[in-house]
Amino acid sequence: MRDEWEHAHTDYTTPVQRRIPASLAESESDWRHYLERSTPNGWLIRNNAMTEALVSGQPMYLLHVTRGIDAIRTSRQLHVSTGCLVGALYCSPLASQHEGLRPHNLGAYLMRTKPSTTPMIFEVTPDAPIQPKGVDYLQLGAIHLRTYLRYQSFLTPAENAQLDGAMLSGLRGAAPFLDVALRNATGHATAAPAFIDQLSDAVPRVPFLGYLYFEVLSEYLMLHSTTPETKTYAQAGELNNWLYKRLAFAAVAGMDQLFDLARFNPRHHRLVQLIEGIELALAPGAAEYVRRRLSHLLARTALHPSQDTASVTFRGADLSTLQRTAPGLIGQMIFREIRYMPRYQQLYHCFEKAKALEAWDYWNNEGIPTPFNGVIPKGEIGINPVYPRSAVRVWTAQQDSKGYLQPDEEITAVLTPRLASWWAPPRQRETHNATDKARVELAPVAGSPIPAQRSPMNGVPA
Repeated sequence: MRDEWEHAHTDYTTPVQRRIPASLAESESDWRHYLERSTPNGWLIRNNAMTEALVSGQPMYLLHVTRGIDAIRTSRQLHVSTGCLVGALYCSPLASQHEGLRPHNLGAYLMRTKPSTTPMIFEVTPDAPIQPKGVDYLQLGAIHLRTYLRYQSFLTPAENAQLDGAMLSGLRGAAPFLDVALRNATGHATAAPAFIDQLSDAVPRVPFLGYLYFEVLSEYLMLHSTTPETKTYAQAGELNNWLYKRLAFAAVAGMDQLFDLARFNPRHHRLVQLIEGIELALAPGAAEYVRRRLSHLLARTALHPSQDTASVTFRGADLSTLQRTAPGLIGQMIFREIRYMPRYQQLYHCFEKAKALEAWDYWNNEGIPTPFNGVIPKGEIGINPVYPRSAVRVWTAQQDSKGYLQPDEEITAVLTPRLASWWAPPRQRETHNATDKARVELAPVAGSPIPAQRSPMNGVPA
């Protein structure tokens, strides 16, 4: 169990140590070297302001926005959310400066686009320098699978049969693309435009591919952008989060209300248009980057490290075989499919609390009071609600005319190891062409001790 959590975390200040499947054309070290040394902003992977704050051992200041400030005052509790941080209070960094606390560009984005929320300042005083290990939610598949198998008895036989049927249907529909991607990962390149169109067609069948697609493009934009805006953020030690926010909202109608990456699947022509609209110079290389990077990440996140990528095929494979050869992909598919069962609102805490408890135990033993999203260190950071060796203070905040945050009212509230309620309405299926249309996800505003009835995910990929 501990090995799985170690595998799911990345420390960008140390050499790569993760085991990966055999026969990949490029190793994880090859990619790390390329991303850090051959992209304009790659130096920020290792030397960003957030990592420097973590390893300093000094008090950290974090921004959290909430719609539930009155409930927090009344209950004196803050609940944590799931998503990319498993079970932490979702925040972004604040830089302590003479004029006040300067929001990270991710935090500035959240405040500008969520004007009805209340900004909160958290001061986390650690007992020692913090291990800069970030949890990579793309690597959590094996943990999702193990958790499901452990609590499979909580589902009725009909529910388990429904889940198996949905999984097999999705895998059969996506198997041709999955095999093409694995061949690309082993060096047998296919044409990028055709690859992107096949990927687009496969996303409704295997929604996890939408998350991979989006994260690869986010990485591409943040690391390769050379706009004045991006350069300004880089000077502050920050990757530019506005780039992928613009991408998501331009690619999917209503994404600003329901942030659901299962719906992210632009075809090649549309992809080129989207990148041109964000940064014209980056459009020509986008499709080829997706082909190479997504193929590598799919093999790395889907397959068990003991597998030989060149010998794996998804065509005709049964679920029991794939649980052994591709536990990462099967776990990610189960994690997303099971959430749309009618009874999952009642079963949510059984499955998600189990994973949160393991994450909290791992973080406590590793000295991590503030875990971050380790897909890439872009500024998504959280607070571990049960870390026993750090002090936490919290205030509401006011933003001054220069954009700095100033503490306003200190709040008497504590973080609790309770997950905020979560709800997903029934998925609307479109039978035409056997595709899914309008998958919808809702999540509560992290920190609120009461369920949110309609609230976006604050950019947290779940």
